[in-house]
Amino acid sequence: MERLAQNELEKRVDEVLYYEWDLIGVSDEPYARAEYRSYITSVLGHVENNKTANEIADYLCSIESDSMGLTSNKENAIKAAEVLIQHKEAIDEGCA
Repeated sequence: MERLAQNELEKRVDEVLYYEWDLIGVSDEPYARAEYRSYITSVLGHVENNKTANEIADYLCSIESDSMGLTSNKENAIKAAEVLIQHKEAIDEGCA
């Protein structure tokens, strides 16, 4: 993936984690904008490596339970994973 496309995908991963996944409900609080940034690189790797929505969702659920100590929400994670894949496909096809 060329650098420009990778930068765009990274921005979109950040947006999806903050606005779609938002497991702790901070997306309406501007001061919390950086809340999920520490997960961008690892989630981006999953998306770039063409993991399935289920694989990405499993990873998001592991963050929820292992890193954040929360009960994982598979349904929410699947929705976020599907959006991540759609963004990657759009960027790969030059539609972004």
